[in-house]
Amino acid sequence: MMCFFFFSGILIFPSSLRVGASRCPKGCLCCSDILSCADKGMKALPSELPAYTTTLDLNHNRLKELKKGSFAALPPGTFWNSSALRQLDLSSNQLEKVEAHYFLELTGLEELLLFNNRIIRVESKALAALGNLRKVYISHNRLTDFPFSIQEDSHPFLATMDLSSNSMSKLPLVDIETLPAALQSGLFLHNNTLICECEMYNMFRRWEQKGFPSVSDFREEHTCLVYGEHKASVKFFHHRRFFEVNLKCSTAVAGALWEPEGSLLVYEGAAVVLDCHTMLKGKHLTYLWVSPHHGAGAPPENNGSLRMHANGSLEIVSAQVEDSGVYWCKVFDGTKRNESWEVNVTVLMRHDETEPFNTGFTTLIGCVTTLVLVLMYLYLTPCHCWCHKQPPLPGTPSPANDQYSAQSSILTPTPPATTEGPGRKVSNNKHVVFLEPIKEVQNGRLRTATGALSPVSVSGHSITSVFSDSPIVP
Repeated sequence: MMCFFFFSGILIFPSSLRVGASRCPKGCLCCSDILSCADKGMKALPSELPAYTTTLDLNHNRLKELKKGSFAALPPGTFWNSSALRQLDLSSNQLEKVEAHYFLELTGLEELLLFNNRIIRVESKALAALGNLRKVYISHNRLTDFPFSIQEDSHPFLATMDLSSNSMSKLPLVDIETLPAALQSGLFLHNNTLICECEMYNMFRRWEQKGFPSVSDFREEHTCLVYGEHKASVKFFHHRRFFEVNLKCSTAVAGALWEPEGSLLVYEGAAVVLDCHTMLKGKHLTYLWVSPHHGAGAPPENNGSLRMHANGSLEIVSAQVEDSGVYWCKVFDGTKRNESWEVNVTVLMRHDETEPFNTGFTTLIGCVTTLVLVLMYLYLTPCHCWCHKQPPLPGTPSPANDQYSAQSSILTPTPPATTEGPGRKVSNNKHVVFLEPIKEVQNGRLRTATGALSPVSVSGHSITSVFSDSPIVP
């Protein structure tokens, strides 16, 4: 039976067409250079591996570890005689760790799939021999720490590393910042249990501004835990006010304000790394930087203020105003090909961070003082009208009681000179008032509320009535 099928868009021919091919492992499917043993319930690797295999598919099995000598009669090493292998799929198994000996002989491996296992640890040198590795997927595992250290020149072709959906709480930010820009662009870290911190927030912000797919394709999934609380999760790109107000994260990225590509604003005293962007690939790239005031330099040169890394990046250790200018980078690949890159750096002086507070506080005090003075003017200024009573004019009665004020204001008395009734004297300045409410005047006499007429004279003296043009004589 001849086997034809498509794998990743490539037409595959049957292994039977190959002369002298090794026997296909029992229960697996061999077609051309592909060996598929997927979903077979395997607990160990096949005992045979055809030498021409470039793609080995072992996904959805029950593999818990890869032992040395898994292939009978082969020297130590799990995949001995497998230098031709380009793709290895170990996803959806039960692996709990990745040991250093697993992939020692896979020097030609380009793509490694380890996602959806139970991996809690990856030994630091597990990928050291994979110099041609381009893509590695370790997502949906149980990693609590960044799994390994990628040396700046050990994996020159590595462009995709998927570490998403694990349990990492912290990241080695310094090491990540020194990775080549191409790898940073393909470093997927979303859906972890990261603890919120400013340095991490600034790194993701810079990746966003550079348009890295690792961020732009998964904006909603980039989250962190506030103070490590699992119930308090915030999104890096939707809760910027939390980072900038609550955590007091600067809007600058590690002391720098990233402008459009090729321009950079840096605060004085801040350290910043300038990447030398290039599309050239290979292990033997040569970098050359030309700075405004320090001349040309190449890695690993370090003159105290500038530090060059093996990946071609240039670090300004402590930016000063005089470091402003255009930094020019040129890359050579050992042939006649070369590329150049320019970065225009502007260093800004730092202002006293307390100055805005002092200015605002002074303005507030001025406003409060002005308000107090206005209130004092409105309510405490001496009043010349109702606050102080004016002395009464001569002949004007002073009302001692509100209920008699009407009567005393109606009459204008003349001071009596004799007594009021038998044996009683009245002072010369005594005013005559009626204690009963006045109703009407009849025949020169006033009628009281009881209907009786009351005289309007005292001791033979007469007073002038407002109801009569002539004095009333008793």
